[in-house]
Amino acid sequence: MGSMKKVLIITYYWPPSGGAGVQRWLKFVKYLRQFGWEPIVFTPENPEAPAIDNSLLKDIPENLTILKTKIWEPYNLYKSFIGQKKDEKINAGFLTEKKKPGLTEKISVWIRGNWFIPDARKFWIKPSVEFLSEYLKKNPVDAMVSTGPPHSMHLIALGLKKKLNNMPGNSQVSWLADFRDPWTNIDFYDKLKLTKSSDEKHKKLELEVLKNADKVVVVSWNWAKDFEKIFKRNYEVITNGYDEEDFDQSPSKPDDKFSISHIGAMNKDRNPHEFWKALKELLDENDSLKKDLKLRLIGKNDISVIESIERNGLKGFTETISYLPHNEVLKQICTSQLLLLPLNDTPNTLGIIPGKIFEYLAAKRPIFAIGNENGDSARIIREANAGVVCDFRNKEKIKQELKKKYEEYKNGNLKINSEKIDIHSRKNKTAELASVLNSLS
Repeated sequence: MGSMKKVLIITYYWPPSGGAGVQRWLKFVKYLRQFGWEPIVFTPENPEAPAIDNSLLKDIPENLTILKTKIWEPYNLYKSFIGQKKDEKINAGFLTEKKKPGLTEKISVWIRGNWFIPDARKFWIKPSVEFLSEYLKKNPVDAMVSTGPPHSMHLIALGLKKKLNNMPGNSQVSWLADFRDPWTNIDFYDKLKLTKSSDEKHKKLELEVLKNADKVVVVSWNWAKDFEKIFKRNYEVITNGYDEEDFDQSPSKPDDKFSISHIGAMNKDRNPHEFWKALKELLDENDSLKKDLKLRLIGKNDISVIESIERNGLKGFTETISYLPHNEVLKQICTSQLLLLPLNDTPNTLGIIPGKIFEYLAAKRPIFAIGNENGDSARIIREANAGVVCDFRNKEKIKQELKKKYEEYKNGNLKINSEKIDIHSRKNKTAELASVLNSLS
């Protein structure tokens, strides 16, 4: 192998920050050297992290260059405005654990949507462009990557590309923009209470990124189609994946109980109403299920989820754990009898592929998905032969499939014979990324 090419990665989320946003690029960085690329990571020194997870630090490659600068974010002002303590975490994606958002929360959403465009990290854009343009003069790279959300990361890369390419004697810097979520097609965009001019500003910035990036990568096939409607170009699809090294090769013994687990945040749009109703009906009809059932929810849950569970008489069967380090989460899913995957019941649902789906696949326990049967998540589950997908509103099918799974559990043969899972390994995904990067330089 010849000398390594260098790639600068602009990311807001980086260990010890936990949560879903950090996984994708941590794993790419872990494996990039095997494919001829030396990563250099640029990230804030003092980010507003959704959680702290020191178990992720082991994945950072040795002698990795990590550049950090301070970021100023308006979160402390925001927190004091809505009456939150400074050390409290802010939930992503409009998940609320309170009964009803008060007037101050509604005003703060308006401020968030209309004053901080594209997001509250906008104050880091200008200083980052200054810092990185100086750094890159002395330390040139072969390509750069921005990953969003937050989409301010794309605006740093856009500013950097414009600045470097206008400097005399500077060679062009190739830029790959990676969208882990859509921008104006995100499921909560309509909840941002945007004025007409703010909406236009978001759309203008999004279009500028899509036009100016040399390559754009998205995480699902349907989202690529959605982006094509905004700006016609070629979009590369690289889904998320699972890391083989995170999974102990010795098979885990499943729980004695009929355990149904969900990991990650469950916001209002993901609340599987018909699933809870079907489960209640089965409990009413089957006394042995009352002895066997255990619901395990690991992660934050919207108040509506907790209310649905209580309304359907499931509270006594439910264990809620607000946060576990990633390595502990994986142990839990490997021993669960059934893995619940509720998808967002929103207009962009076809393209939603939660990162957890790949870890569910690797855990080799049956997946029970509630969502659109024609969506990208359903396609992945079908191709891997890894479980069932029931439509959001089809309570009868949900109930039938749950009953079947419970009978299999009682007979000691609740398992799946999944196949072709290795195409979703993080190493294989990094090979796909490296080939996109190679086409740039």
